[in-house]
Amino acid sequence: MKTFANKDRTSSMLEKSRVVTAQETGQYTLGQILGIWALVALPMALLAWVVAPAIIPYSPLHPGITYWLLMIAGMAWQFVVSLVIVYRELGTLRWSAIRQRTWLQTPRDPRTDQPNPRLFWWLLPVLLFSFLMSEVIAGYLDAPMAWLLPALQPAPYQDIKQLASPEFQGQWWLLGVVLVSILFNYFLGEELLFRGVLLPKMQGVFGKYDWVANAVLFGAYHLHMPWKLPSNVLVSNLAFSWPARRFRSNWMAIVVHGVEGLFVLVMVLAVILGLVG
Repeated sequence: MKTFANKDRTSSMLEKSRVVTAQETGQYTLGQILGIWALVALPMALLAWVVAPAIIPYSPLHPGITYWLLMIAGMAWQFVVSLVIVYRELGTLRWSAIRQRTWLQTPRDPRTDQPNPRLFWWLLPVLLFSFLMSEVIAGYLDAPMAWLLPALQPAPYQDIKQLASPEFQGQWWLLGVVLVSILFNYFLGEELLFRGVLLPKMQGVFGKYDWVANAVLFGAYHLHMPWKLPSNVLVSNLAFSWPARRFRSNWMAIVVHGVEGLFVLVMVLAVILGLVG
């Protein structure tokens, strides 16, 4: 029994050593950062601007649902890319190793580097900022995109509000779609890759402004919705990337970003129950 316990303890220590080495000495080059960005951004653009228009006329599903499923597929691909990268770096996919490598940990005090759950209180002002940006300022920031990129405005099926239709009343399978979408959008997809995989490895190139570069990359990743590029860059700059880097905790970004998913969930439930539409 002691032998097995010692082996487990040794294995855990080796994993921790590999994670620390990967974080501190394995910083990405600019080429690696841009390569990972392209690996997830270009498929999303391809799905939105090429695949969706090609298959929607032949799909038996509502155009908005078809488009939504394609976006989920793109975000699921980000999850696959994240796992492959982490495995290549660490040689394992054990939760303890993934958790440390991708900052899925309690926020850490910037001065002492010690975990401190009370730092979660920082979520309150960050959530307030995110709400103000999304609901009040984003429209003004994104307005110039209408005349800068007139050919790249959203198609009707790209607006989730189009799903507020009586035809979806009682369609409980939609609840499964929205839950899978939330899982990959705010946890296993975008946040895992951009704030979990990329952000801890960008300091070698961008120094103390790695969180700014991360936000720009995340905004530019939204090639599938370029009309929201300015607000995406600014919101993710402070609301997602800054707290994740400041407190070395991806949960700070996941929670703030994930609140958006709660609104989508409520809207879909209201549609299913026949309260809207």
